[in-house]
Amino acid sequence: MLIDLHAHAPHPDYYDQDPYWGPAFESQPDGDIKLRVGDWILSLGAPERKAALRKAKAEGQALNVQDYMARWRDPKTRLAGMDAAGQNAQVVSVPSHCYMYWTPLEYAIPFARKVNDVLAEYCSGAPDRLMFWAQAPLQNPEEAAKEIRRACTQLGAKGLGAGGSNFGGLEFDSREMDPVWEALCDLDLPMFVHGYNQSVTWGKNANSDRYETTAIVGMNYDETKAFWYLVNGGVFDRFPKLKVYITHGGGFVPYQLGRLAQTNPNLDTFHNKKPVLDYLKNFYFDVELHELPMRQALIDVIGADRILYGSNFGGSDAVRHDLTDGLRLSDDDLQRIRWSNACELLHLDPAKVGAVAKQGEAA
Repeated sequence: MLIDLHAHAPHPDYYDQDPYWGPAFESQPDGDIKLRVGDWILSLGAPERKAALRKAKAEGQALNVQDYMARWRDPKTRLAGMDAAGQNAQVVSVPSHCYMYWTPLEYAIPFARKVNDVLAEYCSGAPDRLMFWAQAPLQNPEEAAKEIRRACTQLGAKGLGAGGSNFGGLEFDSREMDPVWEALCDLDLPMFVHGYNQSVTWGKNANSDRYETTAIVGMNYDETKAFWYLVNGGVFDRFPKLKVYITHGGGFVPYQLGRLAQTNPNLDTFHNKKPVLDYLKNFYFDVELHELPMRQALIDVIGADRILYGSNFGGSDAVRHDLTDGLRLSDDDLQRIRWSNACELLHLDPAKVGAVAKQGEAA
C-alpha cells in the first residue's frame, strides 16, 4: 500500500474568486498559461506543462486555459495518475501560492470555505482514495479555528494545510495562534506545513524575485523556521499533543538538527521547557528529497516511525518514481513509511483504503 500526503489539487471551481486576487490561470503572449495571484505571476512550471507548450508551439498553437483546467475537475484524471504511480490514496491540498494569508479577510474567509467545499466534493468522487487538507485564513486565528473545525468535522478534512511563515504578519510562535493549536488538538489531527512563495506578498514588487528564490530556496527555509518557532516559542509545552508534518524532507531540519539542538539553550530568549530533541515526537517529515542518500540519512537521523510518504504529486519538483526504492529498511519500517504511519496519524482504517487499479482497468 502507498499513501501520498503531499499532492496539490488545483481545481477550476475555486479559481477566479476575485478580479484582483484571483487566483487565475491566464493565457500569456507566448502561448503559455500562468497562474496570477494579485500582482504576482508564477514563473515556475511542471515539466509536463513545459512539454505541452513546446508541442503546441511546434504545431503553431497555444495552450487553451479551459482545456488546461478542465482536466483538474474530474477526479478520474488524478486516479489514473495515482494508478500509474502505484498509489492507493492521496491527501490533496490547495497549491501553496494560494494560501492567501496576505489578502483581506473579506476575501480570505470565503475563499477558505470555497476551497474546502470544492475539495470535499472532489474527494467524494473516490472517498476511499482521495482526502484533503483544510485551507484556513490563518491571518485571523479565531476564524481559522472555526473553519478548521468545520472542514474536519463536517467535510472530512484530515487536518490543516499551512504555510511555513508569515500569516499576515503572525508567526508560529505568536500567542494569537493558540486557537488553531487548540482546534487541532481537540480534533486529534495534524498540521501539514508547506512553505509558500513569500514574493506573492510583495505587492507591486512581487515579480522582482529572481529565479523563484522564495519558492525553491525559501520554502525550505520557512519550513525550517516553522520547526524553530514552534519549539522555541514553547508551543508544544502549551499544546503537547499537537502533531506537525513538515514536507520537503523537513526543510533543513534533519540535516542541521544537532546545530539547532546545541544552540537553543545558548539563546538569550527561548520558551521551550525541554531540550529540542525531546520535541521530535511532535513532528513528522516526508521523503520528498531528490537523492537516495539524503532520503536514507533522513530516516537514519529521525527514525522510520516519524517518516511519511509525500511526493508533491504533479508539481515542478515532484519525484516521479517510488521514493522508497533503494532504501535500506526492514519490511516493517518500509510499510511504516509507505502507509502505516499515515493511517495512524490520520485515523485511517487500512482495510478501507482503496486499491490501485491494474493496468487497463477503468479508474
